[in-house]
Amino acid sequence: MPETAPFAAPGTATEVEEGTALTPKFDADGLVTAVATDAKTGAVLMVAHMNAQALAKTIATGEAWYFSRSRAALWKKGEKSGHTQRVVELRIDCDQDAVWLTVEQSGGACHTGRRTCFYRTVPLGKAGAATLEFSDERVFDPKAVYKPS
Repeated sequence: MPETAPFAAPGTATEVEEGTALTPKFDADGLVTAVATDAKTGAVLMVAHMNAQALAKTIATGEAWYFSRSRAALWKKGEKSGHTQRVVELRIDCDQDAVWLTVEQSGGACHTGRRTCFYRTVPLGKAGAATLEFSDERVFDPKAVYKPS
């Protein structure tokens, strides 16, 4: 696959918002925010980022690819854990600066061993310091899956 993505150049606001050309609006770091949700339950699994290459690979393969800001590297979801994401649908928002992937998730989506990265809730309506409550159990042992390389 080519290193550059086959995306059209952005046009007017009307063309971007009402047209059929995919013209992602990457930020200053060359990224768009990507939200992945479970195709069966609708649960938000994770939020990550994509550069042009990750978005192009996702479209071409039907498997989720992302760009790791901490490692400054392209990565296929599940390349280490085996917990892949098969993309069922990919949508882009109105001004094309965020993507939404509806996926079939194998195993857990979160590196902490949980099904979703959103495994804690913030209780509402309480004064004082905000706290977190766990809402999901681990579905796999991250120490067993992510071995040091």
